[in-house]
Amino acid sequence: MTKQTKTDEGPIIRTEGITKVYRMGDEEVYALRGISIDITRGEYVSIMGPSGSGKSTFFNMVGALDTPSDGEVFMGGRRLRDLDAAQLAWVRCHNIGYIFQSFNLIPTMTALDNVAIARIFAGRTPHDARKDAAQALERVGLGNRLDHLPAEVSGGQQQRIAIARAIVNEPSIILADEPTGNLDLHTGAEIINLLSEMQKNLGITIVSATHDSKMLSASDTVVWIKDGQIERKTGREGLNIEVGTIDGSTLG
Repeated sequence: MTKQTKTDEGPIIRTEGITKVYRMGDEEVYALRGISIDITRGEYVSIMGPSGSGKSTFFNMVGALDTPSDGEVFMGGRRLRDLDAAQLAWVRCHNIGYIFQSFNLIPTMTALDNVAIARIFAGRTPHDARKDAAQALERVGLGNRLDHLPAEVSGGQQQRIAIARAIVNEPSIILADEPTGNLDLHTGAEIINLLSEMQKNLGITIVSATHDSKMLSASDTVVWIKDGQIERKTGREGLNIEVGTIDGSTLG
């Protein structure tokens, strides 16, 4: 997998006033209320906020998994609303790698096949897909676990398999939704370091929806969402992070 280079084409992700409204009978529930943000190529962005704040809804919008009720999402300069179903499927397969809290591995398939299936969906032959999958698993430190089922490895190793699956198609963006939510403190820190290595060594843009403050140390930008709106945004230089604590006086 080759390192991606930054270009001057503008932000890799741009949202303009995105709003998401769910209708429950006669009632309207706002999950997002006009969020606008630019994410540059190669940036590591953490979207922070409590449960119900709109983090995962925002994640689904920028990941082309859902459509905003109002506003626009652009990826690489293309407005996602303009793409048809086949084009959106191509974007999800080739441009974005997804990592979820629950790993979403197929329990009856080995680590190798869980990763290879993403490559097959991208058009590779089974033989080439398995070769690429083995390389991706080697990159995340699981070259000796190719034939293991998910139940035969630890939670941290399952998340590493999920990361290998996310990077095997060489995406420009990784979207990680609560990637450390099911992991202990030590294993969660290992996953954060691995994501940071993907960003630094491969130039992948990382967008993580999380409430795990450990992820702040790896982030270039931190965005706090509350009640579906951006509450505040800061760069790494605006944070005073110590082990186990964050100095709230620096958060504005």
